[in-house]
Amino acid sequence: MLELFFEFEFVRRTLLVGLMLSISIPLIGIVMVARRTAMMGDALSHTSLAGVALGLIAGFSPVIGAVLVAVLGAFGIELLRKKFPQYGDMATAVTLSAGLGVAVILADLAPSGRSFESYLFGSITAVTQADVWATTIVFVLVVAASVVFYGSLQDMVVDPLLARISGTKVQLVNTVFTALAAVTVALAAKVIGALLVVSLMVLPVATALIVARSYKQAFLLSIALGIIYTMVGMTLSYSFDLRPGGAIVVTAVAGLLLFVAYRAIVKPDRKRTLSESSAVLSRSA
Repeated sequence: MLELFFEFEFVRRTLLVGLMLSISIPLIGIVMVARRTAMMGDALSHTSLAGVALGLIAGFSPVIGAVLVAVLGAFGIELLRKKFPQYGDMATAVTLSAGLGVAVILADLAPSGRSFESYLFGSITAVTQADVWATTIVFVLVVAASVVFYGSLQDMVVDPLLARISGTKVQLVNTVFTALAAVTVALAAKVIGALLVVSLMVLPVATALIVARSYKQAFLLSIALGIIYTMVGMTLSYSFDLRPGGAIVVTAVAGLLLFVAYRAIVKPDRKRTLSESSAVLSRSA
């Protein structure tokens, strides 16, 4: 069975891309959760659909269109958040609504509805060699940024203002991860699906926070869970002819429920509150 699984080149390509995304997306996700901007990923994934439709209409790569529109959307959100800091959630909601509205209109004009649908829910057969190279480049950048800015991210989680005073380049870190988040989400739409990619950004982190005692533990466990959820989901997708995005998300939800049950059994009288879970990200050891 395993030999048959790797027999086809498109399966090998998809597994490789899925493996890299399973590491990249949780790395982005833990930053988003720590900054309390987790729903930004949802806005970017929906906004990227406008770029997909634009690419299909204009005849260029939908992935390029998705990346361009997602990057514009990401920095649009950041600009609105700065202009109206008291309405941070509104900036995300406005961008999501605008991007999704444009995507719906352009989807009707796209020449192939089936191609557009594959970006909604993901496709195990759609990954090309160009996608492998693009994902590899972004994967290297995300991992490098996560390592280089690891200390800065910890400082920002504890207190953004104190981090800025202590010399942390908060603006640089935010800009880098905003751009990487946009590109990663756009690339992941092809395999996982634009409507579901935010789940892989949040669920591994949410699961890790149930048992992790520090930022480091949450960081490492999120990556491990991202890999497990993605590989199991993609195996189920291939074996039972399921949409990869749906299979991955259902696997992640099952994993989250298992961790919740584990904590309830191990420590039934001690329920971690939301604030305590968030505080985990401010502990370094």
